[in-house]
Amino acid sequence: MRKGGAAQRGEAGGGEEAAAALAAVEEEEEEEDEEEEQESSSSDSGKLYEAYNELHGLAQEFETPFEVPAVLVVGHQTDGKSALVEALMGFQFNHVGGGTKTRRPITLHMKYNPGYRVPVCRLVSDADPAVASRMSLPEIQAYIEAENMRLESDPCQFSEKEIVIRIEYKYCPNLTIIDTPGLIIPAPGRRNRTLQGQARAVEALVRAKMQHKELIILCLEDCSDWSNATTRRIVMQIDPELSRTVIVSTKLDTKILQFARASDVEVFLKPPACTLDGCLLGGSPFFTSVPSGRVGSGSEAIYRSNEEFKKAICLREMEDLVALEEKLGRSLSKEERSRIGVSSLRLFLEELLQKRYMDNVPLIIPLLEKELRSTTRKIRETNQEFRNLDEAKLKEKGRAFHDSFLTKLSLLLKGTVVAPPDKFGETLLDERTMGGPFTGTDSLQLPHKMMPNAGMRLYGGAQYHRAMAEFRLVVGGVKCPPITREEIVNACGVEDIHDGTNYSRTACVIAVAKARDTFEPFLHQLGFRLLYILKRLLPISMYLLQKDGEYLSGHEVFLRRVETAFNNFAESTERSCREKCMEDLVSTTRYVTWSLHNKNRAGLCQFLDSFASSEQYSASTISSGVQQEQYLALNDNKSDRSKPDSKPNHSNPCSDSIPCNPTAETRLVDLLDSTLWNRRLAPSSERIVYALVYQIFHGIKEHFLVSTELKFNCFFLMPVVDKLPALLWEDLESAFGDDLDQIFDITQLRHSLGQRKRELEIELKRLQRLKEKFREINEQLSSYLVRP
Repeated sequence: MRKGGAAQRGEAGGGEEAAAALAAVEEEEEEEDEEEEQESSSSDSGKLYEAYNELHGLAQEFETPFEVPAVLVVGHQTDGKSALVEALMGFQFNHVGGGTKTRRPITLHMKYNPGYRVPVCRLVSDADPAVASRMSLPEIQAYIEAENMRLESDPCQFSEKEIVIRIEYKYCPNLTIIDTPGLIIPAPGRRNRTLQGQARAVEALVRAKMQHKELIILCLEDCSDWSNATTRRIVMQIDPELSRTVIVSTKLDTKILQFARASDVEVFLKPPACTLDGCLLGGSPFFTSVPSGRVGSGSEAIYRSNEEFKKAICLREMEDLVALEEKLGRSLSKEERSRIGVSSLRLFLEELLQKRYMDNVPLIIPLLEKELRSTTRKIRETNQEFRNLDEAKLKEKGRAFHDSFLTKLSLLLKGTVVAPPDKFGETLLDERTMGGPFTGTDSLQLPHKMMPNAGMRLYGGAQYHRAMAEFRLVVGGVKCPPITREEIVNACGVEDIHDGTNYSRTACVIAVAKARDTFEPFLHQLGFRLLYILKRLLPISMYLLQKDGEYLSGHEVFLRRVETAFNNFAESTERSCREKCMEDLVSTTRYVTWSLHNKNRAGLCQFLDSFASSEQYSASTISSGVQQEQYLALNDNKSDRSKPDSKPNHSNPCSDSIPCNPTAETRLVDLLDSTLWNRRLAPSSERIVYALVYQIFHGIKEHFLVSTELKFNCFFLMPVVDKLPALLWEDLESAFGDDLDQIFDITQLRHSLGQRKRELEIELKRLQRLKEKFREINEQLSSYLVRP
């Protein structure tokens, strides 16, 4: 009707002015019709994006397995990531520049809305994703800056939790973009350890995000030679064929100036397959330039409004096209122009994402139906738990848990592979770090590579056996500490009836003191290590109970009581066993029984023979001296009987009638003088004391090893099998005799079940609403294609 009215007015005028007016009116009417058509199309596609945005929020909030397509921006610092994201949106909101400006991924749900001439932003709450607060652009900027400052002082430096912003704007595309922290290439050397740690953290975060198969990777490269694959090197580790990757060369305006020949520009715009292979999205890279300068009213701002910023982007694209054509000496083809500029990239991403959305619509409906069934089942289970909150059923559940827990505990001690070793197992190095090492007085540790299975991640009975084997190996290799001459002299002391020396007593005093000081620390270390291994069985048992569906979820007070009873039992059993071992060590080092402490007579003889030649005193010499002494005593008795009135001749020690060996007598006198009457340590006396001490120490060590291992097996390990069940049962029945509400915390449990039921009901309603939305969209797509 408006066109007919305009034609009549044109005919009435009959002149050029009327024709011009007619043309202006028709052009205005066509623009209005185009806007109406665009708004209608936007309304149809808006339903699609709104449904997907709600689906994305549902997946984030309730951790449901919905794969929502989105664009993941990946690049190094100063590649222009944040600037490109702002150019795609049509307005500025984040800090742009050198250094790390993004420490948390920023998810932008952008929606085209022609009714909003200024961006309308809503920040999704971290605590409750269902709450989205409307905020101005300065407030959004302040929030992002505050988060960056908070994480800068945090030990982790970066966070995987996304900052989610919903945006509606007349210049916004219908896109969901995730801006990630910039990758870092640190310098080598110890001085740059902090930056190297940050680089590893950022790369791990970005790699984790790229693992999601539904995401389109926007790989940014700031290079003029495609042989340099800085960002692609990381992207291709996740997407080797680049089948879901769009490559973008940023800062095109600076690169054009670097090319001297047209052939260089040709290679840059159309890289050969040998340098850029793969099936990348779009077939070839995109090239963009973003004008520098910020939007604002201050003196540093270049653009006064976002409209000026958007016009500057369009002007930059035109200038890049002109500069490229001048370098090439020809006009760019339509295909080449479709790869130049932010607007081309934006259109390509929007069409690509829309196609992914439409292709996934038929697949989303079965997933929603599956989640509906799962949520309905959870609501039924929650209602059943409400009905089970009576005294008899709670006691029954507690007793069943008691039996299941003991079964899992026994299974772990006997050996199992049900619990994953990568999660619960420990290498010997990890075990030493958490449970303490076996170290003697010299503080040296046995190299872990010398232990069998040192690198294997063990738990339960296998870990207990490895720890005991290490204890045997370490203590079995302990040598007697060195003995000083001062210690020997101090140990001699004075007897109660004479002032002679008793070197056997001296050796016993030194040996038992050295043994006590050496082996007592090992006893405490073994108790602490085995107690740590036993306590580790509790969380592993709980994991197995959860895996088999036998875990009492929601009964935290009851579980804490079981945990406390188990830990108290383990600690008291270890303490009792250690005290028994300590009594044995005290008895062994308090009184020396030669049949027990000096079993190895051959070893003693070998030790004495090792120094007999150098000192000229051997065991045979000592034996001959004793025989000579007996011979002289016998002849003295005979001489006394035959000559009772004779007097001893002091000037001549040997009479004619008595056979005498002056050399043997002299040696005997020297032996007595060095071992009984003289306190000046002769080498022979010192070596004899050494030999006795080493033999006594070795005997104590052997007895300590055997008795300690036997006692820990009998009085620490076995009580877990035969005493723990009765103790836990007694504690359980005692708890049931008390206030049952406090044991199972029924009041809190009712509250938590009610909260869970309300959350499930909310999730059910949202799933039903989303299912209806996607069903309607699917019906529309079946009849006609949604236009961008």
